[in-house]
Amino acid sequence: MTPTSDAKDAVRGILCMLLSVMIGIVTDSVVKQLTLGYSILMIVWARYTFHMAMMVGVLGRRFPATLKTRRPGLQAFRSIAQMTAVVTFVGALSLLPLAQCIAIQFLTPILITALSVPVLGERVGLRRWASVLAGFVGVLIIIRPGAGGLSWAALLPLSAALCSAVYQLTTRLVGRTDTPMTSLTYAALAGTALANVLVPFAWITPDATGWVLMGLLGLLGATSHYAQIRAYGFAAAAVVAPYIYTSLLWAVAFGFLFFGEIPDRWTIAGALVIAASGLYIFHRERVAARTREVGG
Repeated sequence: MTPTSDAKDAVRGILCMLLSVMIGIVTDSVVKQLTLGYSILMIVWARYTFHMAMMVGVLGRRFPATLKTRRPGLQAFRSIAQMTAVVTFVGALSLLPLAQCIAIQFLTPILITALSVPVLGERVGLRRWASVLAGFVGVLIIIRPGAGGLSWAALLPLSAALCSAVYQLTTRLVGRTDTPMTSLTYAALAGTALANVLVPFAWITPDATGWVLMGLLGLLGATSHYAQIRAYGFAAAAVVAPYIYTSLLWAVAFGFLFFGEIPDRWTIAGALVIAASGLYIFHRERVAARTREVGG
């Protein structure tokens, strides 16, 4: 039997998401390596500046057109949310094992579900609320408050997950009036501008290796983001988004190979609980979408 075009697109979407996830973990590994010799502010500066340079180079004369927005205030707020997520996640990578940071980041889609009620006015059923609660239980398993496992550093990936959820929700809002490229440009432009204002206070001239790694941040970040955009272009979010959870496998492998980190049983158990909660939410969204289609 010859696969249908929808089936082929689904496969392409899944492959693009898997590629995006893998490159994303490579990017996080580069960031973690850079934290050994450079400040968080310098790494954030490199992440935005080189990414912005790549966008300008690729878009060329089309770049000014991407600045047209009907929601400048919301674009600014969204950009601040993204930059805060980047700063707190880089801080987390400097203090915590790679796999633990990624596991707590799994909370993002669960937070999106919870926040979609007040922000987007969406209705969330009892079963999805139960999944949200289970996701938070998974985080508690990882950080183990009251059992010697909780430290202030654990608040950093939690903050990053919250800010990332706010960023993605506001992306949905501006997506009603602005193109994806406009949103991508504003996030990169705002982060680059603010980082360049602040970086002189923490500047350390990189060596050759440092420059190469910082340049890689822009290349890898842009490539990962593009692959994710392509994934959602090929197939519905409910089809490709669950594959985000393969990032834990890459995080464990890269953490062990490059930093000698071995996640403890609590991190693995908590990550599995959070992933199961997120996957169930994706499942319920797919069921809800099919119900709406049948209902017309």
